[in-house]
Formats: sequence, structure tokens, C-alpha cells
Amino acid sequence: MRLLLLLALICIVNPTKAAQVAIIIDDIGYRQTDTAVLSLPSAITLSVLPHTPLGKEIAQLANDSGYEIMLHLPMQALNGKKQGPGGLTNQMDEQEFKQTVANALESIPNVKGVNNHMGSLLTQMGEQMMWLMESLKQRDSYFVDSVTTRYTKAGEMANKLGIPKLKRQIFLDNDVSEAALERQFQQVIQQANNEGQVVVIAHPYPETIHFLQKNLGRLQQQGLTLVKTSQLLPYRLAQKDPKIAGSKTHRQ
Repeated sequence: MRLLLLLALICIVNPTKAAQVAIIIDDIGYRQTDTAVLSLPSAITLSVLPHTPLGKEIAQLANDSGYEIMLHLPMQALNGKKQGPGGLTNQMDEQEFKQTVANALESIPNVKGVNNHMGSLLTQMGEQMMWLMESLKQRDSYFVDSVTTRYTKAGEMANKLGIPKLKRQIFLDNDVSEAALERQFQQVIQQANNEGQVVVIAHPYPETIHFLQKNLGRLQQQGLTLVKTSQLLPYRLAQKDPKIAGSKTHRQ
């Protein structure tokens, strides 16, 4: 009897927390169709490219509607693909690099965090990733590593400065066919249940928006909670605790 009472007390004091899913829609800012992301629940996080024709407007509308806004910061890729405005390269010295980051952050209002656009080359470079984290520390921003290379050093540098950080675990829409989206969505559900949380990156493709509109309700049916990305940050890191210093790859 005492054992049963003790177990009941433990459950009351420390109730089981529902597994959580954060979905980041990035690559926002160039197309008028990107505004379709505003039809999704405000628990979806929107990551906006800097210096884009529609980025500032969409970010402001989204913030007014309760969405969390991130900066989708372009970084140099191994394949030499052009980064677009605000892109960071390994040819920049520290001053130019940090000024480029600052300008990108200034171009999008209400930014809470940053994730990398492309970056399979630059995220492997410890010095440049340290410059990035130093810039984010000044802005109290968190970082999500899109993991476009398995050799990324972004998380390591974030830990050294105590920057709140997460990493992408699943890309939802490398293939936008219905069957492929369903396979990835099933993986989201499975991984969230297995690990307690999962960070997903998707894009504002019409097929992706339509799929999410139809299927996001299944998360709750599976006992999962859709949350803003910052809600997955380790609590003590999010509180800037000074004691803490520390699938498939989408290559770009």
C-alpha cells in the first residue's frame, strides 16, 4: 500500500510530459506564395531569409499573429551554390562577417533565433562558427543547426559560449510527393515518441503546406504537442545559466 501511495505521489509531483514536435518552415521571403505559411497554426516556427522582397512584411504579419520568427541565415555551401543576400563566406574577415550577421538580423523584425541556409562548407569551420555565436550572444538569440553536413562545428561552438541551441533531426520535404511526405511524417511521430522531442525542418512548398494543413491534427491524436522551437531549448540554457558552457543529411 505504501509503495502504491509513493508511486502515485511521484506521478503527481513529476507528471509525464507529452512528447513535443517543433516544425520550422524556412526559405521564406522571395515568393508571394510564402504567405500561405500564415494559414498554419501559430505554433509553427517561421524562418525568414534576410534582405528578401517579402521577408520583413511576412515576419511582421507572422509576429502579429503569434508566430515565432527565426532568421534563415545563408552560409557558404560545398557545391558553390550562390547564397543570396546576406550570405556568409570563408573569404570574410571577422569584422565583415559579424557586420553581415548584424545586417541580416536587422533586416528581419522580431527574430528570436537563427538557423543556417545551406552552409555545408561554412558550418565545418570552427573560427567562423565562433564568430557567429559571438554575434548571437550579443542578441540573446538561440541557434538551430540545420545539419547540412555531418561535420558541422556549429553546435560545438555554441556550447563553448553557452548559446541555447538545437539541431534539425528530420527534413520533412526533400521529396514533396504525398507518399514521401507521409513517410517522413510517420518518422516525426515515431522519433518524437522515442526521444521525447523532435526538431523538423520543412519549406513553404504548396505541397508541404497542404500536407501540414491536413495532417497536423494527427500529432495531438498521437499524444504529441506541437510547440514553438524555443520551447525545446534546455531550460537552464534558455535562462542563460553561466554554469553551462557547454537521418538524412540535406547537403547544401
